[in-house]
Amino acid sequence: MLKNNFKYILFLLVLLLLSCAKRGFITGGLKDTIAPVLKMSFPKNFSTNFNAHEIKLTFDEYIKLKDLRKQLIISPPMKNEPLILPTNVSKYLSIKINDTLQPNTTYSFNFGQSIVDNNEGNPLNQLKYVFSTGTYIDSLTLGGTLKDAYNKEVESFVSVMLYDVNDKFEDSVVYNQNPRYITNTLDSAKTFKLENLKAGKYLLVAMKDYNLNTKFNPEKDKIGFRKQFISIPNDTLFELQLFKEVRPFKSFKSIQASGNRLILPYEGNAKNAKITLKNKEEVLTSIVTKSPKKDSLQVWFQTLKTDSLQLAVAKDKYKGDFTFRIKAQKKDTLSIVAIQKGILNFRDKFTLESTTPLAHFDNSKIKLINKDSVSAAFTTSYDDFNQQLLFDFKKEPSEKYTFRIMPGALTDYLEQSNDTLIYKLATKELADYGNLTVRLQNVKRFPVIVELTNEKGNVLATEYSEGNTKVEFNLVEPSLFTLRLIYDDNKNKEWDSGNFLEKRQAEEVVYFSKPIDVRANWDVEQVFDVCIPYKSEPKKKVGKKK
Repeated sequence: MLKNNFKYILFLLVLLLLSCAKRGFITGGLKDTIAPVLKMSFPKNFSTNFNAHEIKLTFDEYIKLKDLRKQLIISPPMKNEPLILPTNVSKYLSIKINDTLQPNTTYSFNFGQSIVDNNEGNPLNQLKYVFSTGTYIDSLTLGGTLKDAYNKEVESFVSVMLYDVNDKFEDSVVYNQNPRYITNTLDSAKTFKLENLKAGKYLLVAMKDYNLNTKFNPEKDKIGFRKQFISIPNDTLFELQLFKEVRPFKSFKSIQASGNRLILPYEGNAKNAKITLKNKEEVLTSIVTKSPKKDSLQVWFQTLKTDSLQLAVAKDKYKGDFTFRIKAQKKDTLSIVAIQKGILNFRDKFTLESTTPLAHFDNSKIKLINKDSVSAAFTTSYDDFNQQLLFDFKKEPSEKYTFRIMPGALTDYLEQSNDTLIYKLATKELADYGNLTVRLQNVKRFPVIVELTNEKGNVLATEYSEGNTKVEFNLVEPSLFTLRLIYDDNKNKEWDSGNFLEKRQAEEVVYFSKPIDVRANWDVEQVFDVCIPYKSEPKKKVGKKK
């Protein structure tokens, strides 16, 4: 009996121990979120009368360098970059100066977020090492904001620079010299602050410096500048607008693409360029069109037998003369492609694009009928530069249309004609679209271009106003739009960029602060106060039927 009780008690103890046991896992503790700390520097940070050739920085934990070339800003820039070691994991950094330092000058090394701890990558934010080769540290500052002259958002890593204005100053300084002071917005900020400045007169410039060489390359870089020189000290907050210059027109050697076509690459704006094609002294009849999706012109000519041709190109101050051999090649053939397929929106014109320039089009050989086989009237216009034939007609809702283009209706400059072409189109209900009325307030001057764009900046609809403050976008496809206004100062109905040497700013662009939601079967009315765009509020007549 006693033996049985002992077994029973032992069984209960085992169950009790098992029920109390808990399974667990060994953990490494809390995640490290603390950035490295600079423990010591030699020479000391903010030293004066600096004459050392090497700087040593010691940290409280192992660190490594990340994106040092993009993040490190040395002001003033050094002609010979310092050597920063080691490049692997360490508790210290050595900065070996390979340049002759300027006298009585304050230098700063801003490491941005390039110093991170080895384990978790926590960045030591904006570590600055500052020293002066003179008897004091310059302490003046200058600040401001950046924006893109055309796009809604400005890019990251924009450099902001100050150039000394003295008896040796020339405008070409941005192309071939380092600035006196420099800072960078790094990857997030749209504001800038230049620190440790000396009193004086300066040129203020912002640059999206893709080559990271502090030199302005107009072919790649964006630039923004203050037209007037500034004096420091100055407590003004400056706004700089970045733009990409349109290069002066220049053409390059042409390429023969077929037996009757040359490709002429160019840079800049080719509008109104004069192209003259010659066979010895004979001026040939030619047609110039834009090459699709390329910065090239197409020069079309009649097939002829000759060994070579001469091409003269002129625009503004540019003149180019080219001679090239003509090879026997096949001529281009006529092909027609419809831009719209299936649905035709009410704001669009039906458009045909041809592979060769059209010389004649016979409307009597073109029929437009609706779903009841009733003929509809239409008009045509031809965009010769883009080789597009446009059809305009009154569109009815929920209708089906058929374009029947008979043989010989379209003839190109080589006397090639089309075969029978049939295009079927349809329209939607009016209720499938929305209407947007924009009421402009405090417009500083006219004319203006008002545009609706998508998130990528593609223009979806545009209206031009020479004085009317009520701008209507009727029957637009439902979407979330960005609204912007362009002051068209030269009245050419397009936005124009600026030019640094000409001291010309880009045409002013103002964005409405919030996306505008235009839904199907909605009328939306939006007040756009151009002077205070960030305080305007959308006003919608919710659910109003058209």
